[in-house]
Amino acid sequence: MQDTPLTIPQITEKPQVVALFSQGLDSILAIKIIQQQGLKVQAIKFITPFFGYEIKGCEAKFCDQVKSAYAIDLSIIDLTDDYLRMLAAPQYGYGKNFNPCLDCKIMMLSQARILAETWQAASIVTGEVVGQRPFSQRRDTMRRIEKLSLTEGLLLRPLSAKLLAPTKAEELGLIDREQLFDFSGRGRKPQIALAEKMKITNYPTPAGGCLLTDPGFAKRVKTLYQEGIPTSTDLNLLKFGRFYPLEGTSNFIIVGRHRDDNQQLLKIADHNYFILHLAEMAGPVAILKGDKQHLPLAAEKLRRHSKAKNLSSVKVEWRKGSKSGNLTIETTLAG
Repeated sequence: MQDTPLTIPQITEKPQVVALFSQGLDSILAIKIIQQQGLKVQAIKFITPFFGYEIKGCEAKFCDQVKSAYAIDLSIIDLTDDYLRMLAAPQYGYGKNFNPCLDCKIMMLSQARILAETWQAASIVTGEVVGQRPFSQRRDTMRRIEKLSLTEGLLLRPLSAKLLAPTKAEELGLIDREQLFDFSGRGRKPQIALAEKMKITNYPTPAGGCLLTDPGFAKRVKTLYQEGIPTSTDLNLLKFGRFYPLEGTSNFIIVGRHRDDNQQLLKIADHNYFILHLAEMAGPVAILKGDKQHLPLAAEKLRRHSKAKNLSSVKVEWRKGSKSGNLTIETTLAG
């Protein structure tokens, strides 16, 4: 995988170690283990529409929260553009769903390597544990990822380091291998015990991780990729409501299922999308990505999922950017 231009985060002090921060307990522990050896660590959190994107727009606030909670210096890097291109044709294929796990890890570690080289950092740290995940954290896969991301000898996994070959930082004495660990498997008890020992109590519970591992969401994303690379706004809209792809195109209709869906859809949709709602009563919001000729279909989907579904005539209002209008859906009700 080729390196792509990377915006280097502004930091006040060059780190000795770069760390990948997932926000979970394992990555917190990995960083604290290295910090306890007196090393300056700069943590990096990569985000895309599929993981971490709730931080978008409030990056500084999130970094301040992490600093306050864990004394970890953090920078956020948005990989969206490169990630969406990669997702169209990952070099090493997809997982069970539309998830390019191997390419994803290689991309993040390759970017971390660029940062480490720029800052002259001696190591890259992750919270990975041998055997914790059935594919990406097998020993052979972990070695393969190191090789493909060009991080051999640089990539350190403190929680399982004693089960793996020493890194250059350990061999040079910068990092004391005896203060690292030999955790393995899917169990969480060793990490929880270590957290208690280190007095780390306010860590998040394990979350769902990457949305592309969710079969339903992955199917939606895959549908859009049949006609090209969707936008980040398209993908954020897919997270909510009922999804109706328009056959033979990358366009779609989404109808909110409840108030929260409606609020999120209205927040995300910009001037490139039609926004529809019932003119004469409360009801769901519909979003249309497509041509004006698809408005009647979008209005019908909206009617079908509203209290107006049993009315013979339903007026629907729409807007797109500065343009607006209305249309009436006439239906024949069964007698």
